[in-house]
Amino acid sequence: MLRSPGWFGRKGKDGFIYRAWMKNQGIPDDEFRGKPVIGICNTWSELTPCNAHFRELAESVKRGIWEAGGFPVEFPVMSLGETLMKPTAMLFRNLASMDVEESIRANPVDGVVLLCGCDKTTPSLVMGACSVDLPTVVVSGGPMLTGKYNGRDIGTSDLWRFSEDARRGIMTEEELNLAEAGMCRSRGHCAVMGTASSMACMVESLGLSLPGNAAIPAADANRKVLAQLSGRRIVEMVRDDVKLSDILTREAFENAIRVNAAISGSTNFVIHLLAIAGRIGVPLSIDDFDRYSRDIPLVANIQPSGKYFMEDMYYAGGLPSVMHAIRAHLHLDCLTVNGRTVGENVDGRRSLNTTVIADMEQPFNEVAGVVILKGNLCESGAVLKPSAASQALMQHTGRAVVFEDIEDYKHKIDDPDLDVDETCVLVLKNVGPKGYPGMPEVGNMGLPAKLLEKGITDMIRISDGRMSGTGFGTVVLHVSPEAAEGGTLALVEDGDMIRLDVPNRRLDLLVEEAELEQRRSNWKNAANRFTRGYVKLFVDHVEQAHLGADFDFLKGKSGSEVSRDSH
Repeated sequence: MLRSPGWFGRKGKDGFIYRAWMKNQGIPDDEFRGKPVIGICNTWSELTPCNAHFRELAESVKRGIWEAGGFPVEFPVMSLGETLMKPTAMLFRNLASMDVEESIRANPVDGVVLLCGCDKTTPSLVMGACSVDLPTVVVSGGPMLTGKYNGRDIGTSDLWRFSEDARRGIMTEEELNLAEAGMCRSRGHCAVMGTASSMACMVESLGLSLPGNAAIPAADANRKVLAQLSGRRIVEMVRDDVKLSDILTREAFENAIRVNAAISGSTNFVIHLLAIAGRIGVPLSIDDFDRYSRDIPLVANIQPSGKYFMEDMYYAGGLPSVMHAIRAHLHLDCLTVNGRTVGENVDGRRSLNTTVIADMEQPFNEVAGVVILKGNLCESGAVLKPSAASQALMQHTGRAVVFEDIEDYKHKIDDPDLDVDETCVLVLKNVGPKGYPGMPEVGNMGLPAKLLEKGITDMIRISDGRMSGTGFGTVVLHVSPEAAEGGTLALVEDGDMIRLDVPNRRLDLLVEEAELEQRRSNWKNAANRFTRGYVKLFVDHVEQAHLGADFDFLKGKSGSEVSRDSH
């Protein structure tokens, strides 16, 4: 049953208003009466360069909708540009999701196509759409073309290497400028398996996009073809009443976790999938990410855990080939938005290049996925990506070098008198959801300058923040509860010994409990320093990382019904 006749099929004053003001755009009456009205939720913005091509992509979606007998209506929602927004785009993920939810519910749409690409635009749009639960298809923007510098391929993961090389004095400012000019060669999101690519893989593995969506480059004509086909398909989904809740089953979430392991996707995948599950009402815990990742090796040889780029993954068969490689571990009977099952979509989709997409028998790395750590330093959990870490540090005990906040870190890290060596553990506090606020991507802290000069390239780093999916290193993230909530992380002092034991999934502060209790009694919870606006709302209501950092009042869905008119 269509929702839009509740607006356009009305008699009297209300129907007059709803129809007349649509007609002022030159639209014939029969275009929007009795047809499925499809909303195109567009995150285009010149402040979100990853999504700068979405006006063109929306036109392709519209063509498909018209071909299938629907009526497209494009509308804007808040766009989150990962590379430009301060203090962090994550601060605004929940706000954008509320914009999406209310825009969909309040307007005469029967189904939606979500246009998303940059890191937070994907989870925010999916979260908002889940809260309404209409027929929905996701169209990702696609990765940019592979970067070029000095005759070799580069991507966003190289940014972190370039930064450390510049700090060591082995890369000049001129060389940095040349690399900067060659890295982003087209529109689209990061060319590696960063968060944006991981999110595109997430929606495809959940069944929310047409097969192949995740890896088609933004500049490739096939990206527009997929957008047009998605436009056709959403009209069919409305007619068949296939809603998000029909696709997003518990088994679909388990599939997504296993696929994320096979591609060694971003650690941010954890926090976003938890939030999506909370909105659609599927029980999912942080421990599930470890449980369902354990038996899945790395089969996609993509940076930062591998060698190649998303463009290469597309040519090798894209995500369907990755899912074919691990099909024995997937729920193949899960329904997807094209009306077929996961098994039907991946059948026969073997890798076209086994140096990029391998099989389970000869993976690139036996260790993949994310590890969920527990212990007295992270009572509710912490996250580490072992495929991007140093094997020698997987079991390590070291002395804590503590930074109370990001300003303290920036002030001390290059001080030649900093008491630190390569066996130490760098600890950064107060960069969690409430503490920053917004939980920025600063967890993969740059190493002390004096250790870089010695040739040290990795150390254990621990924080309640996140890191870019393009980052790498032995980095423990999302420590929960965060320091600002009084978690044990808040009590760590310089010189304390910390033990990381990845095989046993432990992270412990080796301080006697009596001493910790004394420190707790002296710790004071800082009052919310924000007195107005959205940031106050965020700090007052954001949940901890192990729950997805969504707002406590947004769990579950409110549906699509609107009972009252506007006039």
